Amino acid sequence: MPLPQLSEEQRKQALAKAAEARRRRADVKQQLKTGQLKLKEILDRASDETIGKMKIAAVLEALPGVGKVRARKLMERLDISSSRRVRGLGGKQRGALLQEFDAK
Repeated sequence: MPLPQLSEEQRKQALAKAAEARRRRADVKQQLKTGQLKLKEILDRASDETIGKMKIAAVLEALPGVGKVRARKLMERLDISSSRRVRGLGGKQRGALLQEFDAK
């Protein structure tokens, strides 16, 4: 399926929207790193457009003390796909993550 042809103005708007979404995701990850946000708060805000579209791997990697390897192993152990996004987590997966991090 070919991409739709956008006018120059539509293209600029789409680029600005994408840049804003990246900026918001970076802010959320920074807040996780500094402890201003907890994993439970992120999972509770799954309906938020920006947070809901974040990959679980990126969220876990942003937690203090969790790197790429630990996040990947944890996701494998909890049977969470590497492409899973916050909005797509099931109840059991969500509960397992919260239990793993003691509802941090």
